[in-house]
This record gives sequence, structure tokens and C-alpha cells, in this order.
Amino acid sequence: MRLAHLSDLHLGYRQYQRLTPGGINQREADVAATFRAVIDRVVALRPEAVVVAGDVFHTVRPTNQAILHAFLQFSRLRQALPDAAIVLVAGNHDIPRTAETGGILQLFAQIGLVVVDREPRRLSFPELELSILAIPGGPGQKPALTVDPSMRYNVLVAHGIVPDVVPPLPGQEPVNQYSRAELMSAPWTYVAMGDYHVHQEVSPHIYYSGSIEYTSLNPWRDVEAERDGVARGKGFVERNLATGAHEFHIVPPARPFLDLPAVQARGLTPAEIDERIARTVEKVKGGIDDKVVRLIVRDVSRQVARELDQRAIRELKRRALNFQLDIRRPELFRRESASGAPSRRVDLKEIVTEKLGVRPLDADLDRPRLIELAHAYLDRAAG
Repeated sequence: MRLAHLSDLHLGYRQYQRLTPGGINQREADVAATFRAVIDRVVALRPEAVVVAGDVFHTVRPTNQAILHAFLQFSRLRQALPDAAIVLVAGNHDIPRTAETGGILQLFAQIGLVVVDREPRRLSFPELELSILAIPGGPGQKPALTVDPSMRYNVLVAHGIVPDVVPPLPGQEPVNQYSRAELMSAPWTYVAMGDYHVHQEVSPHIYYSGSIEYTSLNPWRDVEAERDGVARGKGFVERNLATGAHEFHIVPPARPFLDLPAVQARGLTPAEIDERIARTVEKVKGGIDDKVVRLIVRDVSRQVARELDQRAIRELKRRALNFQLDIRRPELFRRESASGAPSRRVDLKEIVTEKLGVRPLDADLDRPRLIELAHAYLDRAAG
């Protein structure tokens, strides 16, 4: 009895300003292509059950293009796996703020998928000896986390944060939180978590599958997790409910995200910093063209930043899909830890990202684009 666990698809995600020849945001097209590849892999595996643990779309009002793509791919999945249990659970990105506003996920119930988008539901699939308790990522009442003793397999699908595994952003209080002890209080065969974008073990039978693409407010945290060995990449989980065998299937992203080695600029002249930037970029295997790239340059004063070679920087930005030259000012203060002890120093852009990441916004506003603009204004003010 095999189950495929997907999460955080974020279809319709838009970022940067590059368009495809057909006029679609390039990152939206990238995420769509990766989702198509994920469906290909799931179809090839032919599991008996498929669960999506939230955030099918990036916004509650996705574009017609995103809806059509999702409909075609989920229809293909349904046709290829006619006897499988396929369950979509809404995440916080899928759920409208008001009950009067309809959600788009119910569209997929018309093609035979089971959709849980408002209130928690216990689903039974007797032919598979399977019970699924599905809990969306909205503000609804969290039910008692109990299993169905009449079923051989009991699966919990929940969109939320396990604080001792995924600390929330400062100032952010997630709608749904689950302690590790709470998730382990019942004899679940498997717990499929969503919301955290990095594939992560909570317990040997409790996992985040992670997102299928780099769609976080700060995708570099995902990249850092991979670089540090916390995660192996993007993809989805295959779980054998009978044996406990667990496999994470890596699905390569549509394009690389490169976090280049940081440049320490303390004491360097503008010309020397320009040379370090150029040399760092030249070392990139295969070049930076059409990739998403970040290069942090530390300890650069405003005066020195103004004198950097702007023509060379514009050329780097032209070549990459997005080239983020992250100029860091000399560090002037440290963030205090909860105990009052000094912790790592904080950059102003990190503070802005955190604040805008939790600020309530109208559903039509593009949060990643707003953060991108804020960073651009900070760079302009500093320059």
C-alpha cells in the first residue's frame, strides 16, 4: 500500500519580471513545468493513494492560466490512476479570508478528487483499508487527532507548523501549530505535513514533503538548507504504509538557484570589489545565464556602494533570470536572543522581509513582488 505525499505546489507563483515568448511570467511557467514533471513521476509510480498537503495555488484567486494547468494535470493524474484515492487539502494560500468568498479547489471535485478546503474531515476508503484525517491550513477548529481503529492504515494530512522543528518567523503566529508530542499521541501509520518548504523528518513516520519548487518568500533559506545538508532538494515523498519504507523522489527544479560564495569587502576599494564580483561570477560552472543568482557582498559603506561599476552589474542582471547583488552595510548591531545573549547580526533587508512576510495584505497583492520592490528601494536609497 503506497502513498505519494506532495505539498506546497504554489501554482500560479510569479516572481521577477521576465516573460516567456507567450507572455507568461517565467517563474510561473517554471513552476507549471515542474508540476507537470511531478505528475509524470507519480503516474509512473502508480501509488494507491495521493495526498496534497496544502497550498495547491499561490493565491486564493489564481489566474485562468494557473487554474487550467492544474485542471489538466490533475485530470491526467485521475485518468492514469482511476482506482487511487486522491485527496487535496487546502493550505493557508488556498483559503479565502471570508466564508462568503468561494475557493477554487472545489473545481477539482468535479474530476473525482476529494477536496478538503474548509473544515477538517475524516475520509474513509474501505477498499484500501485506509482512513485519512485531513486538516486544512485555515482558522477552523482543530479536531482531536485520533485514528479510526476499524481501518488498517490511518493517515493524518495537516497543513501547519511544528514549532520545535520549524520555528516561525519573528512576529508571526501560524494559524495551525502542532507539537511533536501531539502528532505522536495517536498510532498514525503516517503523518503528511505541509506548509514548510523543505523536506524534513519530524519523526520516523512524520514528514514534511517540502515544496516542489523555490516559491518561499525567501527561497535562499531553502537553498541554504540544501547546502547545509538539511535537505536533498525539491520533490515529493513515496511512503509504503505496510512496510514503512520511505523514499524522497527528487524532481529537478526548472532552473538552478545559485547562492554564490559571499564576498568580504571590508577594506577594499570599489575597483577591488568589482574585480571580486567578476571573479566570483566567472567561476560559476555553466555561467549564470537564465539562472537565479544571489551574491552577498558584506561590509560595504554607502559611499563605496555608489562607486561600484553599475554597467557591469546591469550586465549581470541582464544575463541571469534574476541576479540579486545583496550589498550588506557594515554590521552595527546584533539581534538579541530570547535569553538576552547576543545572536547573529541582522541585515535591514532581512528585517523588511520578515515584516512584510507576516503583514496582512489584500488577496490580489503579490507578496513576493512587494518584498522585491522593497529591496530595490533600499538599494536605491543606499546608492
